[in-house]
Amino acid sequence: PPELSILNNCSPSQLEGLCSFLQLSTCPEPFLVRFCSWLLALSPDLSYTSAAVLAEQLFLRRVLSLTQAPSRHLMAALTSFCSKYPHPFCRVLVAAVLQEPGEGAEQTKLMCELVEECLEPHSVQLVLSQILEVPLSEKLLPVLQAVLGRQEVLPPELLDLLVLTLCQQAPAFSTSLSYAQLVTAVLTVCHSQVS
Repeated sequence: PPELSILNNCSPSQLEGLCSFLQLSTCPEPFLVRFCSWLLALSPDLSYTSAAVLAEQLFLRRVLSLTQAPSRHLMAALTSFCSKYPHPFCRVLVAAVLQEPGEGAEQTKLMCELVEECLEPHSVQLVLSQILEVPLSEKLLPVLQAVLGRQEVLPPELLDLLVLTLCQQAPAFSTSLSYAQLVTAVLTVCHSQVS
């Protein structure tokens, strides 16, 4: 709809107010899919800041409150949004999931699925750099495994940081099968880069 061009003319605080007024954070998921398809067609593209505000308003509460696998509508909306605005999406959602205490099993599965199937290589590297900024935990190991599963060539500085992090935190994972699988994956996928 032409009215959506207003999204390009809002300040971040105005955009938050508009999202609140439209109750986008709690709108039915089929409408969320339609709204995200409209965003794909929006021209010009949203600014980074506006896309970050929308990522937070549309998805943050939904993703952090997942207690079971996301619905197909939510997955379609997430996939659609992150295909167009991967960096603001990762900065808002991935960062929030990483900082969330506790197991977060559904959030971890969702992140793995996004890394494996939706994100472009540069966005996968962004996810990896975000993970390496926080202390490793059991819930993050499958996400790292998904990153390595993409078989992308990592920039040397990112690979060095990954190897250093795995070495430094090894004592904390002395009985972890996931950690052992991750180290094996690093040695397998990056064997030409790891000495």
